[in-house]
Amino acid sequence: MNPIMQTAAACLQQERQQNEALALTRLRNALLRLDVRAELRDNDSVLMIPRPQVGLPVWVFVGYGGAFYSWQSAEKRHPINDVAGAAQVLADYAGR
Repeated sequence: MNPIMQTAAACLQQERQQNEALALTRLRNALLRLDVRAELRDNDSVLMIPRPQVGLPVWVFVGYGGAFYSWQSAEKRHPINDVAGAAQVLADYAGR
């Protein structure tokens, strides 16, 4: 790959990462409005929702080409354009 193509690919990758971080930030804010604690982790690439009872936390990623929030090894997902709905589903899933 020539240097121009490498630079273009790096810019696209950075833009994708920024879009995913923004989507996860919006979801975190929606969860906080529902009194659900959530933390951005790993350079804002994943959202961690601790469970109130004993159990592993829920890890939420942006997947499927940026179209869905996904969790439970991508078996569960919710459209990224419905932040409030995703927050409610995740609050229920995490046991809040």
